[in-house]
Amino acid sequence: MTENEFLLADRIQKIKSINELYDLENNAYISYSGGKDSTVLSHLIDEALPNNKIPRLYLNTGIEYQMVVSFVERERDARIQIVHSKQNIKSMLEKVGYPFKSKEHSQKVSYYQNSGMGKTVLNYLGQGIKKDFLCPEKLKYNFSPDFKIKVSDKCCYKLKKEVAEKWAKENNRPIKITGMRKEEGGLRTSHNTCTIFEEGNLLKFHPLQPIAEDFIDWYIAEKKIKLCELYYPPYNFKRTGCKGCPFSLDLQEQLDLMSVLLPAEKKQCEIIWKPVYEEYRRIGYRLRKENQPSLFE
Repeated sequence: MTENEFLLADRIQKIKSINELYDLENNAYISYSGGKDSTVLSHLIDEALPNNKIPRLYLNTGIEYQMVVSFVERERDARIQIVHSKQNIKSMLEKVGYPFKSKEHSQKVSYYQNSGMGKTVLNYLGQGIKKDFLCPEKLKYNFSPDFKIKVSDKCCYKLKKEVAEKWAKENNRPIKITGMRKEEGGLRTSHNTCTIFEEGNLLKFHPLQPIAEDFIDWYIAEKKIKLCELYYPPYNFKRTGCKGCPFSLDLQEQLDLMSVLLPAEKKQCEIIWKPVYEEYRRIGYRLRKENQPSLFE
């Protein structure tokens, strides 16, 4: 038995044991984005629990890649529930705040903008006792009156989590199954278990939590799983999700590619994320300055 085969057997057994304890068939739903990890998750659940009818909840926020939307619609069966957030994205961002750099950074800037300097902000700026996840020197000006963009980490919550929580409550599905993996980094690194409980009740189940990218690729090849076209040439996306999200580390590469292959969607991104994109370009952070040539030119 290879390492990947052993890990597969372990994950299947984990899913079966959680199902026996918490009746996932009747109490859970799968957070389904149409991306690589959630597609693997859906297949893995099917392998562990044949003929299951666990709903796959797909949230169309209005800033999903059209190819992902089309992929979900093509793959749709009775289990895939497509729900629209119905949020005016631009108005929501102006009211709640824009994502900037990362969720961690946006949390800290939002705290500063709403409550001023506090222990959590001082630690982040390297002026406190704790010095984990320090703010990049280039972005410390975000914590001053000179920085005018309203920032928040609530974008994902307003467009996705809030809508999913409402659907779960209405459909009596309190357990959320996700394709979250610790290897992806960020806040995910703080999760050391695949189950999240509150007052003794299972709230979230992350079957892929310990899984690395090489297993994902092996499983896709082994099971001949078809992904959305964005993962194949000429696109070669590594991740999908909300297009043009300012949190994306490869944002410039995404926009360059969209400008050639998906120009209408690139234009939409420029409108939605305009204040953040302009600031990124002004300081040469994550996006190149206006006078610098594109990699595709």
